[in-house]
Amino acid sequence: MNIRDAIADPKLFGPHFRGGSWSAWRAFLAAMFGLGLSDAEREIFRACTGRAAAPRGGFSEAWLVCGRRAGKSFILAVIAVFLACFYDYRRHLGPGERGTVMVIATDRRQARVIFRYIRGLMRASEMLWLLVQRELTDQLDLDNGVTIEVQTASFKTTRGYTIVAALCDEIAFWPSEDAAAPDYAVLDALRPGMGTIPNAMLLCASSPYAQRGALYDAFRRYHGRDDALVLVWRAETREMNSTFPQATIDAAMERDPSSAAAEYMAVFRQDVEAWVSREAVEACVAPGVLERAPMSGQHYFGFVDPSGGASESMTLGVAHQDRAAKCAVLDCSRKRRAPFSPQAVTEEFAGVLKSYGVRRVTGDRYGGEFVREPFRSQGIDYQISEKPKNDIYRDVLPVLNSKRCELLDLPRLTAQLCGLERRTSRGGRDSIDHPPGGRDDVANAACGALLLASGGRGPLVIPRAALARAAQPTPLSRGPRAVPW
Repeated sequence: MNIRDAIADPKLFGPHFRGGSWSAWRAFLAAMFGLGLSDAEREIFRACTGRAAAPRGGFSEAWLVCGRRAGKSFILAVIAVFLACFYDYRRHLGPGERGTVMVIATDRRQARVIFRYIRGLMRASEMLWLLVQRELTDQLDLDNGVTIEVQTASFKTTRGYTIVAALCDEIAFWPSEDAAAPDYAVLDALRPGMGTIPNAMLLCASSPYAQRGALYDAFRRYHGRDDALVLVWRAETREMNSTFPQATIDAAMERDPSSAAAEYMAVFRQDVEAWVSREAVEACVAPGVLERAPMSGQHYFGFVDPSGGASESMTLGVAHQDRAAKCAVLDCSRKRRAPFSPQAVTEEFAGVLKSYGVRRVTGDRYGGEFVREPFRSQGIDYQISEKPKNDIYRDVLPVLNSKRCELLDLPRLTAQLCGLERRTSRGGRDSIDHPPGGRDDVANAACGALLLASGGRGPLVIPRAALARAAQPTPLSRGPRAVPW
C-alpha cells in the first residue's frame, strides 16, 4: 500500500482527507513518494517547486517552505505514521535495535501538538492501533521494531538513535542555548543515525523567517532546479489550505506587510538580519576559560538582567578593562533559571559582586524598588542603566567586530550573541533583539558589563581607598573632599 492509497482508505487516513482543500497536499505526497501525478497535480507541482516535472523515484529529502496554518504539522504526523506502520526496516536492524521515526519540534509545547496528531491518527484506525505495543508520553513503540518518538530541537538529545525517518517541524524557529546554529547542529547529529538505513527520509518543514539558516540555504540551493536530488516545496498558506480565511491574511498585511508576507505568503524576510557574525563572536572567545578569578587592584563592573523569579531567568555579568591590551574582559557570567526566590538569587549575585569588589551594579528599570531594595540590603547600590538594551547592543557591536573584548567560553553566551537579530521597522528604525522564541538574558548582562568596562557611559566603581580619603575633611574645607571620579 502506498501513501496515496492510505489517505484514500476509510479504515486508515481517509476520514481526515475529505474535501477538495487537500488537493495540494495530495500532490506533494505523490511527488515525495514517487507516485504518478495527474494533470492538475503536475500544475501544482510546477508552481510550488519551480521544476518542469517530478522524477519517478521520489525523494529521500524534502523541505517544505509554507505559510502558517497550511497544515505542515498534520502532514508530518501523517508521514510519520505511514513510514512507521507500512515500511519494514527489520532487515537493517541488529538484535535488540529499534528504528526510530523521529519528529523534532521547536519546544515541548509544539511537540505535544504533533504527538496528539500522531496518537489521534493511530487511535482513529483500529488496524493501526493494533500495532502499538507500548504508549508513553512522547513515543509509541510498535510491534514491527519501530518507535515513533517526538523530540525537541537539541543536537544532544537526538544523538545515538537509529533513525529511519526524521521530520523537523518549524526548523526556521528552533531556539537553542547550546548551539549558535541549532538547525545545522541538529541536522549534523541526525544524519549519522540515518546512514545505516537505505532511503532513510529527512523532511524539514517551516514557515520562512530570515534569509539565513538551513531552511533558506536549502531553498536557495535547490528550489527550481530540475536536477536537484532534494525537493523544495514553497507555497502560500491558502495554496495548501484553501479554507483559511483571506480576511485574516488581509488584516495581517495591513498591520505589518513584511511579517505577514513571511507568515502567510512564504516569503523570506528582508528586514531581518543577523546582528553579528558567528566568526566575530568566536574570535573573541578565550578557549577553555569559563570564569576568571578576581584580581587585587582591578576595577570591575557589574551588570544584572533582573527577574521576578516566576518565569524569566535572572543573569549577571562582571567585566574589567585590560588597559595593556586595550580591551574589555568578561570575567564572570551567572544565570539562574526560573522559578527561583528573588531574595536568594539577589543574595547570591551580591556575594559574587562583592568578591570582585563591586559595590554598584547596573541594570534596567525592571521592577522599580522591588529589585533595588534587595540589592541595597546586601550593600550593593543598584544603578539604572542610562542605555536601553537596544542601545547597549548597538554600542557593543564595534567592540566585538574589532576584537576589543575577551569573552568566556560559554556555549549559551555564544549562541545568544549569534542569535541576536537586527530588524528594520516600517518607519526605517532599527531594533536589536532575540529571535522569536529565543532568549538574550545572558547576552544582555554580558554586553552591559562589557560596555561599561570598554568605556561606555555608566557608573564607575570607586576604589575603597579613594572613598575613605574622600570622607576625611581637608584643611581648606570643613566638609569631605569630592570623590575623584
